[in-house]
Amino acid sequence: MSYFAFANLNDRDLHAIKELETKLGRPLVALKEVEMAPAQLDENALSQVRDLEGKLGVALVAVN
Repeated sequence: MSYFAFANLNDRDLHAIKELETKLGRPLVALKEVEMAPAQLDENALSQVRDLEGKLGVALVAVN
Protein backbone atom coordinates (compact mmCIF):
# COMPACT_ATOMS: atom_id res chain seq x y z
CA MET A 1 0.00 0.00 0.00
CA SER A 2 1.31 3.45 -0.85
CA TYR A 3 1.03 6.53 1.33
CA PHE A 4 1.78 10.09 0.32
CA ALA A 5 2.79 13.25 2.14
CA PHE A 6 3.31 16.80 0.96
CA ALA A 7 6.67 17.08 -0.78
CA ASN A 8 9.36 19.39 0.58
CA LEU A 9 10.30 21.62 -2.34
CA ASN A 10 13.31 23.79 -2.95
CA ASP A 11 12.81 27.28 -4.42
CA ARG A 12 13.61 26.15 -7.98
CA ASP A 13 11.09 23.30 -7.91
CA LEU A 14 8.41 25.49 -6.31
CA HIS A 15 8.96 28.13 -9.01
CA ALA A 16 8.61 25.48 -11.76
CA ILE A 17 5.35 24.26 -10.23
CA LYS A 18 3.99 27.80 -9.92
CA GLU A 19 4.82 28.47 -13.57
CA LEU A 20 2.97 25.34 -14.66
CA GLU A 21 -0.01 26.22 -12.45
CA THR A 22 -0.20 29.59 -14.18
CA LYS A 23 0.04 27.98 -17.62
CA LEU A 24 -2.63 25.37 -16.81
CA GLY A 25 -4.88 27.70 -14.83
CA ARG A 26 -5.15 24.99 -12.18
CA PRO A 27 -3.48 24.45 -8.80
CA LEU A 28 -1.09 21.54 -8.39
CA VAL A 29 -0.30 19.65 -5.19
CA ALA A 30 3.18 18.14 -4.82
CA LEU A 31 3.16 14.79 -3.03
CA LYS A 32 5.95 12.35 -2.24
CA GLU A 33 5.53 8.63 -1.59
CA VAL A 34 6.31 7.62 1.99
CA GLU A 35 7.00 4.05 3.01
CA MET A 36 5.24 3.01 6.20
CA ALA A 37 3.21 0.11 7.44
CA PRO A 38 -0.34 0.54 8.71
CA ALA A 39 -0.87 -0.31 12.37
CA GLN A 40 -3.28 -3.07 13.30
CA LEU A 41 -5.96 -1.54 15.52
CA ASP A 42 -8.61 -3.28 17.56
CA GLU A 43 -12.27 -2.30 17.02
CA ASN A 44 -12.28 0.15 19.93
CA ALA A 45 -9.19 1.99 18.71
CA LEU A 46 -10.47 2.00 15.12
CA SER A 47 -13.77 3.47 16.32
CA GLN A 48 -11.91 6.26 18.13
CA VAL A 49 -9.90 7.06 15.00
CA ARG A 50 -13.06 7.16 12.87
CA ASP A 51 -14.82 9.40 15.39
CA LEU A 52 -11.94 11.88 15.35
CA GLU A 53 -11.80 11.77 11.54
CA GLY A 54 -15.46 12.74 11.47
CA LYS A 55 -14.99 15.58 13.94
CA LEU A 56 -11.94 17.00 12.16
CA GLY A 57 -12.97 16.28 8.58
CA VAL A 58 -9.65 14.61 7.79
CA ALA A 59 -8.36 11.13 7.03
CA LEU A 60 -6.12 9.62 9.73
CA VAL A 61 -3.78 6.66 9.24
CA ALA A 62 -2.27 4.82 12.22
CA VAL A 63 1.21 3.57 11.36
CA ASN A 64 3.93 1.49 12.94
